[in-house]
Amino acid sequence: MSNKSSYDKLFTPMNIGNVQIKNRIVMAPMCMGFGQYNGCATEKMMNYYEERAKGGVGLIFTEITRINDVTGASSFGQLGMSHDYQIPALQEMARRIHRHGCKIMVELHHPGRQNLGLMIGTVPLCVAGDKIMGNLYTKILTGAVIPPGKKLQDKHIVPRVAAPSKCEQSKMSNSVSKPLSTKGVKKIIAQFIEGAVRVKKAGCDGVELHASHGYLIQQFLSPNTNKRTDEYGGSLENRMRFLCEIIDGIRKNCGSDFPIVVRLTVDEMYDRIGQPNKGYGITEGLKMAKILSDKGIDAIDVSSGAYDTFNYWLEPTTFECGWRKNLAQEVKKVVDIPVIAANLIRSPQQAEKQLDDGVQDFIALGRPLIADPHWVQKVQNGDENKIKRCVCCLYCFESMMENAYKYSHGHCSVNPFVGRERDKFEKNGSGRRVVVVGAGAAGLTVAELLARRGFCVTVLEKESSVGGQLNLADKPPHKDKLSWVCTDLLENVMSLGVDVVFNTKADKNIIDSYNPEIVINATGGNAIHPKAFSAENVVTVTEVLDGSVNIENKKVAVIGSGMTGLETSELLVSKGNKVTVVEMADTIAPGAWFQHVDDAMPVLKKAGVKFMTGEKLISTDGKVITENVKSKEKTVLDVDYTVLSLGVKPDVSLYDEIKESKDYKVYNIGDSAEIGRIANATESAYQLAVSL
Repeated sequence: MSNKSSYDKLFTPMNIGNVQIKNRIVMAPMCMGFGQYNGCATEKMMNYYEERAKGGVGLIFTEITRINDVTGASSFGQLGMSHDYQIPALQEMARRIHRHGCKIMVELHHPGRQNLGLMIGTVPLCVAGDKIMGNLYTKILTGAVIPPGKKLQDKHIVPRVAAPSKCEQSKMSNSVSKPLSTKGVKKIIAQFIEGAVRVKKAGCDGVELHASHGYLIQQFLSPNTNKRTDEYGGSLENRMRFLCEIIDGIRKNCGSDFPIVVRLTVDEMYDRIGQPNKGYGITEGLKMAKILSDKGIDAIDVSSGAYDTFNYWLEPTTFECGWRKNLAQEVKKVVDIPVIAANLIRSPQQAEKQLDDGVQDFIALGRPLIADPHWVQKVQNGDENKIKRCVCCLYCFESMMENAYKYSHGHCSVNPFVGRERDKFEKNGSGRRVVVVGAGAAGLTVAELLARRGFCVTVLEKESSVGGQLNLADKPPHKDKLSWVCTDLLENVMSLGVDVVFNTKADKNIIDSYNPEIVINATGGNAIHPKAFSAENVVTVTEVLDGSVNIENKKVAVIGSGMTGLETSELLVSKGNKVTVVEMADTIAPGAWFQHVDDAMPVLKKAGVKFMTGEKLISTDGKVITENVKSKEKTVLDVDYTVLSLGVKPDVSLYDEIKESKDYKVYNIGDSAEIGRIANATESAYQLAVSL
């Protein structure tokens, strides 16, 4: 527990231009896909942002907001300020945010070369189709148009995306670009200015220009993507002209009392991926920051990276909190305007310290406010121990990208209420007794939700601590944030009066002794270990991760290159082992989100890990033998241990024992029902909790 006085700086008001922000916490812009084809704010989007405003944040930066429908629309569910008809909905959203004492600024954006060719010219067609056909058009688009369209995208049989000049394809979007003409450049400048005018008409408090993460404005700033020979390319002054003319136009049309914030990448971070002479680094980034400050913008929002260096602006779980705070600190030395920065902040203590140390003036929370919309309120009320912390699992971004093709939105692993902020949650448990077996993510989530509904809940856990499968996931190097999921859930269920009983392996007799009306099985899963591979030196990843088998300075084959296999390999090489990873598919980590793979592979390659793809494990009897899937050629591996990473199967032993009980209703959730990720566990818990 804490109190507000512990965080005096965090709750001290400060101005951005002439707009006073009630505290130092701002919500960073993040596209989650709550919009619609026409760019108007939807009820779901308004609910999402208003919940964060109710939660105490001082300023909300909206998600990326398009100013151009033809080349600048990067999502079907994106906010837009490209037309006057979009103003009334934004005006309503601003009104709803303002009533909680929170300010709102709109982030204006154009993706440039990082757009998908599939999106060029698509949104105007979608708007027209939606007007004529309504929901039927959405079904046709998501079911019959987009799937073949994605195949055409992969073959580049789609329109070219806009860019300052001809340049390499951007990672992830992988689209072929077409240089903008000088006339085209000036047209987009005018569209940014027109977008800002609409934002002001909607009653919002300012704009943020997205000159970061490799989008169009930053593409003009970078010598890697701007090779123009006219007045918009070449020298730093010329490369900044595009952004500066946008700023000048907004000042002229919106007045000096309308705040302009620039979200600026001050280091493209190419050196972090082994390309040190590419793009620009902190030295030139600081020059850009000073030019913008001298020009009279109202604040600078410091960031880093681009799609090519994705993990250096949207970090996986291995990154240390505050790892890039030096960027903001250096910017503060050269500017005389407020500095905003995210800096992977995950605790109020870290936030207060970085304010105290002069690292920055405002704390930008992005993913933490997806995970817990009431982060600020909990700190202010002395309930910081109840914050559901973001564990940097990246599911919000991954699910947003995946669902964008389905005209749906992103989700959060630890917050199943994302996109459901106004859904009814009936408090009609009436003290009915529930026993939950298993204190992993699924078990604790359902326990919390049912306790909030008024049920009397007891959780039985066979181990001495919470965590379930996450007690394994957090064991590889730098994965400790994953333990926060269940640690935070435990704090919340305990505060609600849930009785959590440890060191108790539940069976029918123990469950019966509680005389429950409802029993929920959340016993997780067990690593798959085929009987065919049962030699003494063959173990599963579970045995390595839980410490029951300690392997040091040995030769080890890891069978299976999913993320569990790769992360177990990281733990093994940290103990001096020589590791060979064997994968039956043609690629390493098939189906894994690319950021996790990009995070793990450099570490493993540096440690000398060997990778064998297209190889099937045949035998572990005496020698480890693999067979090439295509050629059928066999390979004998000289190893001391074989570690199986072949997946997990549900543990249904208890469920099978009690499921036919006539004394209580029995439900099965989480991995014990279907193997999945954290998000699948919490979602299954949510679905059950609201249905009872």
